[in-house]
Amino acid sequence: MSIAEEQADEQPVQRVHVRAPGKVNLFLGVGELDDDGYHELSTVFQAVSLYEDVIATPADDFTLSVSGVADPSTVPLDDRNLAMRAAKVLAAATGYAGGVHLDVHKSVPVAGGMGGGSADAAAALVACNELWRTGLDHGRLHELAARLGADVPFSLMGGTAVGSGRGDVLTPALSRGRYEWVLLLDEEGLSTPAVYRAFDMVMAEDLKSDPERHAQRRRLDPVQVPPSFFESLLSGEAFELGQSLRNQLEAGSFRLRPQLEETIDAVVGEGGGPVVGGIVSGSGPTLAFLCETAEGADSTAERLRGWGRTALRAHGPVRGAHVVSADD
Repeated sequence: MSIAEEQADEQPVQRVHVRAPGKVNLFLGVGELDDDGYHELSTVFQAVSLYEDVIATPADDFTLSVSGVADPSTVPLDDRNLAMRAAKVLAAATGYAGGVHLDVHKSVPVAGGMGGGSADAAAALVACNELWRTGLDHGRLHELAARLGADVPFSLMGGTAVGSGRGDVLTPALSRGRYEWVLLLDEEGLSTPAVYRAFDMVMAEDLKSDPERHAQRRRLDPVQVPPSFFESLLSGEAFELGQSLRNQLEAGSFRLRPQLEETIDAVVGEGGGPVVGGIVSGSGPTLAFLCETAEGADSTAERLRGWGRTALRAHGPVRGAHVVSADD
């Protein structure tokens, strides 16, 4: 008997609202390209208070609607959508024979390097698990999440965590304090595969132009988070963490969009202001600026808006995907 059949005699749920956070990669180390076409990663995620909201309601088939985006055509409504795939993966794993309608409201930038699609998938897993009363525990949901994408397990977990392998093997990270972020959006997203290809090109050029320097950089830059980074997290001090922010994949983002590096230099390079660090979030193009205080972050966001840019305020760490409400 399937889990769904075992739960069939319980009172049906008519509507489940789940919220899942976006993320910033505080540290991202990228290894050599493996034979399987993937890079080994070592990263530190922090969940931040930009959220994706998914509302699941019963349906005979699998359908999806999206709101909160300026151009809805940028978000697929079929099996290319991670939330849709998450629902179908859960149904297959539990033997559930029905469907679901997922209403996704997006607040995390699309193709912005903040894991919005992964948050949708995590939220869909939690929402359908509750709606269908399939009763999977967190460990089993994590297994399904890992099948959907490298960032999906962290969207379930939230908080601050170290990711290894392809980023999906997670260990909670000890950290203190609340961190204030300003997220600077770009008008056009970046393709994650394209950023990795550009990164590989930069590394290949580096190897060709100066093999000794390339080898030294690789030796001094192993795919692991240095102890000094964890010390900065434990300090609870924004300045300490800001000095430790690092994203090796930035090389690919900067190759495709040089103005990202120029913007970081312009915002962080002033010194003495409220901004204590800046980094490309994941594969970009969203830029994440860490500020010492909430007031400093507010003023920084206003200043960037004065440049005619879209700047959002967030804080972290926050909890992972969770049920906001469930109506019988």
